[in-house]
Amino acid sequence: MARLRSFQRLAAHFVDIADFLLVYIEEAHPSDGWVSSDAAYNIPKHQCLQDRLRAAQLMREGAPDCPLAVDTMDNASSAAYGAYFERLYIIQEEKVMYQGGRGPEGYKISELRSWLDQYKSRLQSPSTVVIQV
Repeated sequence: MARLRSFQRLAAHFVDIADFLLVYIEEAHPSDGWVSSDAAYNIPKHQCLQDRLRAAQLMREGAPDCPLAVDTMDNASSAAYGAYFERLYIIQEEKVMYQGGRGPEGYKISELRSWLDQYKSRLQSPSTVVIQV
């Protein structure tokens, strides 16, 4: 949840230049599977889409201002983006511009912030155009 709050702060800071989307995928540490000792929630492995939608509501509560999508039960989004189990991306004009490492070790909000800072600087820098006559 701490990472989710950091993500939400980042999204609020860059709302003027980017759209943000959270995608809830399969549960990384289901209560009936590979349980994490510091798990904040007791979420069993999703047996159907309704289970996943209920679990996604917890993510919604952690970042109420971010749009939320839910992966399909065949985990199509997770597989396509190699998310297992958290990952950050920047997609611009259908092209992956930034791909963070796989979480939890590779999930680095600071890298995403740096990319967005640089992008925002480029947007704000006046372009110089030289016209010779």
